[in-house]
Amino acid sequence: MKIAHVALWTRNLDAQAAFWQTFFGGTANAKYQSRNNPGFESYFITLDEGPTIELMTLPTLTDAPDNKAITGWAHVALNVGSKASVDALADRARQQGILKSPPRVTGDGYYEAVLTDPDGNLIEIVGE
Repeated sequence: MKIAHVALWTRNLDAQAAFWQTFFGGTANAKYQSRNNPGFESYFITLDEGPTIELMTLPTLTDAPDNKAITGWAHVALNVGSKASVDALADRARQQGILKSPPRVTGDGYYEAVLTDPDGNLIEIVGE
């Protein structure tokens, strides 16, 4: 069994799609606009490996709480292959003002950095 896709609600669908394409080299499908659920739009972002990411929006979305430590998914971790790739992406994130935590070896042995997407969601980038 494997994960087919993960889904993320966003208020700014096009900014999220551009982020995943520009920062991680993802490929987006054509924007889907639902006929049955007015205002619902989505993209599927395909990365080189692993599940796709479904980005979804509705005009009626509410803001997420400031405290992200709530029940639910906490973050997404992407294995970018190497420590050098983590360092390079962390540097890009720093330049764009979205680096949350610089590269380090975590207590559980991962070499990772943490950045945020356009909505402030956490993305861990790990390398071996």
